[in-house]
Amino acid sequence: MNTANLQLKGLIMAMASICDAIVEKELLTHQELNAALAKARKAVEDDDDHELSDANRAAILFPIRVLMLADEANKRGERFTFSDYAKAVGKLT
Repeated sequence: MNTANLQLKGLIMAMASICDAIVEKELLTHQELNAALAKARKAVEDDDDHELSDANRAAILFPIRVLMLADEANKRGERFTFSDYAKAVGKLT
């Protein structure tokens, strides 16, 4: 596997943990975190300036979708592996 892909996996999982900590410290609620991630997702989906292919847009949205799923899992008291989240994102798209 490409080293950059492994680095991105680590970064995404680190961000998921940071998001968990933000909610646990009560800096944001799950709803506020989800709203922020939804805002990021919408910005990517609405970006017509770069004429991205569907595959490129899906690639950009992937980490946002993983973080949204991780937040939903955290809300239920669950934690999953990166592979679990990747499979779930694949089923959603």
